Amino acid sequence: MSKKNDLRLQREGTVINSISKKQEKRLGNSLIVLYKALTDKYGVQLAHESQWFLKDIVEELRKHYPEVDFGYKFESSSMRPDGGILSLVDKKGEYFPILITEVKNQGTNDLRAQEGKEKQARGNAIERLGKNVIGFRTALLKESIFPFVCFGDGCDFAEDSSIVDRVITISMFGELNKTRLHNEGNDKQFNRGSFYFRVPLWTEKDMLPIMTDIAERSILYYFSKYGEKAFK
Repeated sequence: MSKKNDLRLQREGTVINSISKKQEKRLGNSLIVLYKALTDKYGVQLAHESQWFLKDIVEELRKHYPEVDFGYKFESSSMRPDGGILSLVDKKGEYFPILITEVKNQGTNDLRAQEGKEKQARGNAIERLGKNVIGFRTALLKESIFPFVCFGDGCDFAEDSSIVDRVITISMFGELNKTRLHNEGNDKQFNRGSFYFRVPLWTEKDMLPIMTDIAERSILYYFSKYGEKAFK
């Protein structure tokens, strides 16, 4: 991930002002705690961005896969995960993503039932999620980890809901509610990511341990591949 001049987390208590919704604020608060813990423990520089421009992704893909055609339409097009992209920064100013986070809430039929109303058709938050997952997977093809996690809650994610199979499809048919950081398969072709979905609300206390595990193991992966001295 190339060097940018975007939103960064520099100190404890920094407000991630790109995160506005209530559910995203809980995620933002978890990121602030995580940022402080990681910098204290590993002594590294981290950066947080609210978006990843397609032009930057394509530029990197062309460097690593010159035999393949890549393109985009507009300079301003980007992917904006709900929790942004937390990255490790090396001495050259290059960014290495350690945590990409999304949060999705879907389903109002439980509330409608309480009000005596009929069920509505289920929403399309998962379809929107699928687009970003494809983009991030492609952007990180040169690595053998995919530090992506999505937390989903709401009645549409009950065990008897067909929406769950849509999420499983996005996870490359991987089991949900399990962290999958490292690529799987004999040729490491399954860069699945982690998808945690349930009916009850995801709280900061619930999300933080999962996010910490993914971010810490991502840092250790980059240390192993590129050398710890490259980041310190």
